[in-house]
Amino acid sequence: MGPFVPHSPVTQAEMLRFLGLNSLDELYSGLPDQLKLKGALNIPEGKSELEARRQMEAIAAKNKVFPAMFRGAGAYRHYVPAIVKDIASKEALVTAYTPYQPEVSQGMLQCIFEYQTMICELTGMDTSNASVYDGATACAEAVTMCTDKKRSVAYISGAMHPDYLATVQTYCTAANRELVVVPEKNGVTDLGFLQRQLGNDSACFVMQQPNFYGLIEDTDELAAAVKHAGAKLVMCVNPIFAAIGKAPGECGADIAVGEGQPLGLGLSFGGPYLGFMAASQSLERKLPGRIVGQTRDIEGKRAFVMTLMAREQHIRREKASSNICSNQALNAVAAACYMAAMGPDGLLQVAQQCLSKAHCMAKNIAAIPGYALAFQGEFFHEFVTHCPMEPDRLMARLEESGILGGYVLKGKYDNCILWCCTELNTRAEIDTLVELLREGVHG
Repeated sequence: MGPFVPHSPVTQAEMLRFLGLNSLDELYSGLPDQLKLKGALNIPEGKSELEARRQMEAIAAKNKVFPAMFRGAGAYRHYVPAIVKDIASKEALVTAYTPYQPEVSQGMLQCIFEYQTMICELTGMDTSNASVYDGATACAEAVTMCTDKKRSVAYISGAMHPDYLATVQTYCTAANRELVVVPEKNGVTDLGFLQRQLGNDSACFVMQQPNFYGLIEDTDELAAAVKHAGAKLVMCVNPIFAAIGKAPGECGADIAVGEGQPLGLGLSFGGPYLGFMAASQSLERKLPGRIVGQTRDIEGKRAFVMTLMAREQHIRREKASSNICSNQALNAVAAACYMAAMGPDGLLQVAQQCLSKAHCMAKNIAAIPGYALAFQGEFFHEFVTHCPMEPDRLMARLEESGILGGYVLKGKYDNCILWCCTELNTRAEIDTLVELLREGVHG
């Protein structure tokens, strides 16, 4: 825990003698005096490993870990096989830098290639990049891919995750791009409004599947309306749902995006997560970031290289369509490990368990007076119910029993709760939750 600079005073003195200088102050003599630091940095003294560990454990002990969780709203608790963390924690992967030199980066390049391949298989799209920061960023970058001078108006569903919607709005405001929010009706996108609004200047429509309220959108109708207007369809999909529902490629999506956190990344305080992006072949050159491809070296052996990368992001920034020059490679490695470990059958089983448990839970909760389902549409593993008591007070009661309850909605659906159930929720946990809700009604 000593100074960050690794050179000892002896080494520093040797370097100064080589440069013909007597002190470090002479080394920085060319800098204006007002830019120089006066005195030592205002930071605590270093600690031993044991002292640092005790302090970090004390801080971590303030976190409350719930034995049972029924909250999703963008971050989901799934089982992560031990092999995922084991592989992703290897030093060669944890410390790997951006693979600019393929001759020394074959391992990381192959990991990214395998990740891209599996994302394409999961989404039914032609090509995928090396991931972006998160699902919200992926949505915003997709809008940028679709807009041009002739088609400059973007549309987005009001049933999108609020954070995703806000991120897209921020991007569009900065680019002076018009964004139209298509209102939701009964928990899903208002198809009629979208059909009336789409025109010759429409660039794209962004939707979420399942949407923020957990409902499954009618992608056939929405895709037909978008295609009729000559616009592009951007589908933000939950990757676990993609294992059981229609893949974005089957729905006619031009770009598929989403949050990769459910693919082997545990819950944490806001990340880091990864956004995945996949597109049809006609749009692959507009994908931000990098695309790793497979080739042969001079000896004919299988090799991997960065096939496409947006060089203007590095050397002609004023012409760049995206500011993403990095990737979430380590998280992409974890996602690739998860998908490989689970396989198609494993992912399908996870999705099936999420679906069946959520519907069982919804049926039991809706049977309690005052907790009727807010919407009647089909859902995957999230659903919204009314709440007969003050929702925040109910959540506090549940927390006292070691349960993290659902997400309390505000605004239009005030006094409603968005519940989530995954394969990790047991029947006993669901029964306990239902009983506590029932006691709250009668108590």
